[in-house]
Amino acid sequence: MILEKNIAKETAEFLLQIKAIKLSPKNPFTWASGWKSPIYCDNRITLSHVQIRNFIRESLAKIIEQKYGKPDAIAGVATGAIAIGVLVAQELGLPFIYVRPEPKKHGRQNQIEGQIDKHASVVVIEDLISTGGSSLNAVKALKEQDIKVKGMVAIFSYGFDVAAQNFEDANVELTTLSDYDTLIQQAIARNYVPEEDLFTLQQWRKNPSTWKK
Repeated sequence: MILEKNIAKETAEFLLQIKAIKLSPKNPFTWASGWKSPIYCDNRITLSHVQIRNFIRESLAKIIEQKYGKPDAIAGVATGAIAIGVLVAQELGLPFIYVRPEPKKHGRQNQIEGQIDKHASVVVIEDLISTGGSSLNAVKALKEQDIKVKGMVAIFSYGFDVAAQNFEDANVELTTLSDYDTLIQQAIARNYVPEEDLFTLQQWRKNPSTWKK
């Protein structure tokens, strides 16, 4: 679910303005997974824009306070959500930890970096949700250490059905600032892409793994 319509539209507009999200239906991108996609999202770019960075920090903190009060800590998913997670933790005056995709192969072999007590509560910060696999892997690592995950908040979601199912199966509540449907509406309204590309953008979202194969 998204927080509210105005914030969703404003987030989408900011991401389009700074080209954190690029739309290219006629010359699709190739993701690391091999999927062809008419959209590419890199929310790290928001960190370079003070106004937008502040807006995202405050908006994510607002979600957490409204839905969860104050957890014991904020947990970021490495690597994309480390910086924004730190900013949100600072906004809320909370400790911060982050979760690697897998334990380190050397040193203390940590997967969770930072200090947190067993049975403590966290809200997980993510920058982008696609299928939800890597995000939920972080949740699994936290739960294995007896850390209570109250929920996850993210900047943007592609809104894939498979992601919704994965979060439901894992019993993890997800809230995002904006999503794919809001983004496309904003892109059409502001002439970032012509309306004739709308069908392509809608079709891709239905079957992203097989689109253009």
